[in-house]
Formats: sequence, C-alpha cells, structure tokens
Amino acid sequence: MIHTDFLIIGSGIAGLSYAIKVAEDAPHHDILVVTKNDLNESNTKYAQGGIAVVTDYSKDSAQQHIKDTLIAGDGICDQEVVEMVVNEGPERLKELISWGAQFDRNSDGGFSLENEGGHTKHRVVHHKDMTGREIMRALRATAIQMSNIKILSFHTAIDLLTSKSKSSSCHGAVILDNLKGEIKHIIAKNTILASGGAGQVYTFTTNPDIATGDGIAMAKRAGAKIEEMEFIQFHPTALYYPDKKPVFLISEAVRGFGAILRNKEGEAFMYRYDERKELASRDIVARAIHSELKKNNSSHVYLDCTHLDNEKFKHHFPSIHEKCMTIGINPAINMIPVAPAAHYVCGGIKVNKDGLSSISNLYAIGECSRTGLHGANRLASNSLLEAVVYAHRTYQHTMLTVNDSNKQEIQFDLPNYEVVKLNNEFIQSLQRQLQEIMSHSVGIVRTTKGLTKAQEEITTLEQKFNNQVNLKFTSTELITIRNLFTIAHLIIKHSLDRKINKGGYYNVDIS
Repeated sequence: MIHTDFLIIGSGIAGLSYAIKVAEDAPHHDILVVTKNDLNESNTKYAQGGIAVVTDYSKDSAQQHIKDTLIAGDGICDQEVVEMVVNEGPERLKELISWGAQFDRNSDGGFSLENEGGHTKHRVVHHKDMTGREIMRALRATAIQMSNIKILSFHTAIDLLTSKSKSSSCHGAVILDNLKGEIKHIIAKNTILASGGAGQVYTFTTNPDIATGDGIAMAKRAGAKIEEMEFIQFHPTALYYPDKKPVFLISEAVRGFGAILRNKEGEAFMYRYDERKELASRDIVARAIHSELKKNNSSHVYLDCTHLDNEKFKHHFPSIHEKCMTIGINPAINMIPVAPAAHYVCGGIKVNKDGLSSISNLYAIGECSRTGLHGANRLASNSLLEAVVYAHRTYQHTMLTVNDSNKQEIQFDLPNYEVVKLNNEFIQSLQRQLQEIMSHSVGIVRTTKGLTKAQEEITTLEQKFNNQVNLKFTSTELITIRNLFTIAHLIIKHSLDRKINKGGYYNVDIS
C-alpha cells in the first residue's frame, strides 16, 4: 500500500501541468503520477495544430474567440466556462513558455499564428506541426527535475478506491504494475484523472493504443456523473493509409494554410456544405466528407496542396511533409488521401469550474472531463487550452483542501484482484469486433435502428467475455477491454437519449 498526497492518473499536458504546479507550490507534499506507458506517450504528443489563445489584441479579441467557440459548440456550451477558459488562456500560455515550451515566432518576435476550422481569426499558437510533442518535451524536462514528483511508468489504473459511506468520496486507486504483474493500492488525499480520450473504441482513430477511456470508465463504475458522450469528434482529415494504426493526422492548419478538399472526381465540394468551405467546423467538414464518400462509393477523398508554396509548406508542416514523402506522396505533386477518423471525446466526467467531479476528492482534467467548454463540437486547438486552464484551477482548489487530515480516515474496501495471463487472441478478437460495430453504427452519421442494434451486439459480446473471464481476473488486456465495453455503452446510451441533432451528433432519424 502506497500513500501520497496527490495521485495523478495520466501524464499528458493536463496531468503534468497540474503536477508541476503542485510541486512548485508545495515541495513538502508527495505527488505520484501514474502512466500506462512511458512518459513520452500521451494523446497530447499527437496534437499537431497548436493551442488557441488570443495574443494579438490589435487583430483579435477574447470576445471573438468566445463567439467562435460557442458557434462551434452548437448551443451546448456553458458560456461562463467558455469565457473563463478563453480569458485565462494567455496566462497559461506564459506558464508553458516559462517551463521551456517554444512556439514559432515571426521576424518581429511575435507569435506566428495559424488559422483553423471554425476560427474567424489567426490565433493558433504552434510549434511547426508538432506542438503537442514540443509541449510534452518541455513538461517532461520540468517534471523530472521536481524531487517530490514520482512517476510510475508502465502502470495501469484498474479502479478507483471509494468510501463505503452514502456520501461518496475517492481515496485513491488500484494500480497494476504492467511489467511485474503486481497490484498496488495507492491511497491519496486527492485523485486527479488526466487519462485522456477513448478513440480506440473505433477502428479508424488518430489516438494511440493507450486511449481506451480508462478514466471515464473508472469514474462511471465509481458512480461519478458522465455526460454528453454522444459527442464524438471525428477529425475530417486523417491520412488514409490502410492498416496503419493509429492513423496519421493531417492538421487542420493545412486547410487553414489553403489546402482544398476534393472528391475522387477531383471536384472541390465543400462549397456545397458551408460558406466557410474548408474552414467550417470539424463536425460539418467530417459530415461533408462522409456524404461524398457515400455518394461516390469511395474510401477516401483528397487534400490538395499542389497549388501551395512547397517550400513554405515544408517549413510549416515538416512532419506532415516527411510522412507523406515516406509513403510515396509528394504534396507538391500528389494530392493527399484523407478520411475522417475518431479523434476527440467532447463529453466525459462532469466537473465544475475547479475540475471537481460529483465524487468528493476526485477531479478530472483534460479530455476525460466534461467541462462545458466544447459543447457539441470542439473548436480546433481548444483542447490544449482547456487542459492547462483546468490544470491550474484544479491545482488552486486542491491546495486549499490537501491538509484536511480527515480525508484518510474514511473506510473503504480494498479489492482483491488476481493477475492472470489469458488467451490474448480472444481479447483482441473481441476488441476488433467492438471497434467494427462502433465504426459501422455509432460513427459520424447514426440511425436509431443502428444504435439499438449496436447496443444489442455489444451487450452480447460483453456477455461472451463475462462467461469466460472471472471479474476478479486482471491484466492490461482485461482492463482495456472492460473499459472499452463501458465506453461503448455510454456513447450508445447517450446517443439514444439525445433527441435533437447537435454538432458532432447526427442521427438521420431525427428531423
């Protein structure tokens, strides 16, 4: 049994920003970061575009950023939260820079700002097309220098430890040491879920293998409120390269740079769907591409960059250019094949403005949380912004309560798990079937009949799994499939409960 003041599950921008803030402010407190892979792997690492922050008030304003966010969220955003996040963004950007993150600059020393879908101004601060990777480099370098931050790599959270009393509270988590196959009970005064998204519930996703919705699933089992899981954002332009997983993202900023979407006939088509054309919000562009694919019986459309300045393209998007060249696509000559891919969960664990969930001592920050910022559809590059703002607010709130000595005195059960090695082919087969069902029936465009059938099929799959696997058995594979079942059920249930099409949710049976 391990005791700590702060348990952080996840090591992306949200988790590490929070850890660094606490470590700087309270060097006498213990901070434990649990990450299921090494410290290099997180959804943040794959964020190409950047962080949306108003930095040039002569050409932009917080009010315009707020307006763009509300429009993208299609009436579902919490306006107070949107205003809070946008207004606090500039200070959080300064902190990232103080921790060593470097962002592209113009010749005059100002930020080089990109435009992306849904934005009416150039406001995306970036590091080439590797912004997430650069931010993670800086955060890792800062975190490992903090003597009171301990990092447990290759450890997977199994479940949260909650109190026996009627008033639910969280007191840590049960963790699996992936390499040693050992169970650890971590008792914590504050538990912070920063576990990222759940793209692996779909076949075609930009998310890495670790994005299996662990934090959301654990919070659900613990009784926390989960909201708006029907709003899954599909990124319109993932590189179409069959059998390559996760799929490589072609940043929204490429369209902001002037790239044009074309169907298999070579026709530019976005003008038929939105007056903003390629710079419409992601939900609109993804549905437009879906419509073109269905109309033309195609697997992908094309992103045409051949008319752009190739030298500037290579300078702005070096990793995208390199990736395309390695598979024989020269963006100066060839159009890039793209298709929508599961990208971001707009809902999740319901939290207040301090990141606190409906369970005492349990916080959620980053993609696993439902803050009210994104509404029905995330505005491009608002995710990194949300992560750092909520990391800061959660840090402030937990520092007010961490010295509460009564937190450790509440009684709770310590689950007894048995670590086992099972037939991995069986688990992989179930995961593939689940992903296929979700991709086919719970994707960009849904139907009530399809959702109901998917619910039945996944329930049957889960029963098949439960008939063969004891609930007390655990392993990394078992944790993953159980969480994916939970996530799939949440997405389907929330989809069936929604009676109005909004943003990233579109059911053809709803008029």
